[in-house]
Amino acid sequence: MLDLWYKSAVIYCIDVETFMDGNGDGIGDFEGLIDRLDYIAGLGINCIWLMPFYPTPNRDNGYDITDYYSVDPRLGTLGDFVEFLRQANNRGMRVIVDLVINHTSIDHPWFKAACKDPDSKYRDYYVWSEEKPADAEEGIIFPGYQESTWTYNEEAGAYYFHRFFEHQADLNIGNPQVREEFYKIMGFWLQLGIAGFRVDAAPFLIELKGIEKQADIKDPYRYLKEMRNFLSWRRGDAIVLAEANVPMEDVPKYFDDGDKLQMLFGFVVNQYLMLALAREAVAPLIQGLKAPPEIPDICQWAHFIRNHDELSLDKLSQEEREEILTKFHQDKEQVWIYDRGIRRRFPPLVQGDERRIRLAYSLMFTMPGTPVLKSGEEIGMGDDLSLKQRDASRTPMQWSAESNGGFSTAPSDRLILPVIKEGEYGYPRLNVIAQRKDPNSLLNWMERAIRMLKECPEFGWGSWEEIETDNSGVLALRYQWRDGTVVALHNLAKDTCTATLKLGGELRESRWIDLLGDRPYEPIEHPEHGINLEGYGYRWIRVGREHL
Repeated sequence: MLDLWYKSAVIYCIDVETFMDGNGDGIGDFEGLIDRLDYIAGLGINCIWLMPFYPTPNRDNGYDITDYYSVDPRLGTLGDFVEFLRQANNRGMRVIVDLVINHTSIDHPWFKAACKDPDSKYRDYYVWSEEKPADAEEGIIFPGYQESTWTYNEEAGAYYFHRFFEHQADLNIGNPQVREEFYKIMGFWLQLGIAGFRVDAAPFLIELKGIEKQADIKDPYRYLKEMRNFLSWRRGDAIVLAEANVPMEDVPKYFDDGDKLQMLFGFVVNQYLMLALAREAVAPLIQGLKAPPEIPDICQWAHFIRNHDELSLDKLSQEEREEILTKFHQDKEQVWIYDRGIRRRFPPLVQGDERRIRLAYSLMFTMPGTPVLKSGEEIGMGDDLSLKQRDASRTPMQWSAESNGGFSTAPSDRLILPVIKEGEYGYPRLNVIAQRKDPNSLLNWMERAIRMLKECPEFGWGSWEEIETDNSGVLALRYQWRDGTVVALHNLAKDTCTATLKLGGELRESRWIDLLGDRPYEPIEHPEHGINLEGYGYRWIRVGREHL
């Protein structure tokens, strides 16, 4: 069997600067992260994904990079990174890092050299135009905060292309020298021992905007294959997990027959999941799960409830977006951003309803693919809508009821971002230490759910099918892998029910053994007679035999 470790992974996303401050300067760092590795391992995490930690002016949460081969001095040194990597590996955790190569900061030495000397080799590292293109206002990623995709540079005497903010100049992937730089960057971090990359903004990495006549190939997706080839030769078990919120008809171009990317985030499933939770009906989620084309066996979807950006709803209709805002009782003026999404963490969307929070994560863990948690989700952290744009959901980790939530000993006005202080999501009430002491806390539930997930490889490895029910609020999915079968039942509606399932002979005649549920249920003696579920309830069930 191939060692496709990512099919059994639980990925934990960390922004180092807001996770734990080890030296008391108000900014999270590798020293603090190392100190919390036992906590992460205790959750059952076996893969850490680090958001950008490279040197940066930090105008865009570290995604504006000035040096791909080092660590931001605020966060530590390259030696600190290697020590973190060693200690994570010793605890059985792989590490993947953000690969942000679709653009650099305009403060990067490459861009400075490109502007200074038109004959420099770095001039062709970027995308230029003598005149401002007529479509410069089209395809803006951050409406309301970005005015154009082309900006004039006085020193260069030309316009440079930037799909994102003007301080992030796009690199010219059509230039073979640029691609060689990409491979050097990948090779550097692979040599240190990382297990792969999360590729930022993959569709924009391979776009040929402004270089259509210069690019050395017509099919930009071939660049992904070149990247995978390099990765495989350097480290055979390394992966590429790509951020690619693309239409379903484009998915095969990213996976191909398994020789391009191994993983994509399930943006479409996530959006239809939110619609299903808002409606308390399973039909939208089934639509989302069935939307993607069949993918190669070695490929995988990565599922999430919330990521570090906004909750994007761009693939839904305007009516569906409004319905989600209405049914989750959200003030559009406060929460809507970039004309496509909600800048909140998940618990405030459901008014802190613990049943709905656990329901959502139970769904995520049992969807076909690999689950991804953002740090803080395991304790149900909230957000601070007084902060600008995406910062609302990026507040520091809340470790204890001590000052600054135990994140830092620095004065509160020196923190990288304010810690949530007040209300039901404030650190005096909501923190890791308090939840450790409470056997019924979300944190302890997450540990149990992840442990049980590891005993059910069918979710990550198996084939799945929907089991028909007589209830529009109940989702029943069957997973099969090798000789194992598990069934996941979820009641998205608030009312208790007895769901009748349409079962074939094998399922009807086998033993049904409860593995995890929202409460203890009576054993299932005759599944064909109906199965009880509380409102917002869930049951993970093994069919056929004990699996211990």
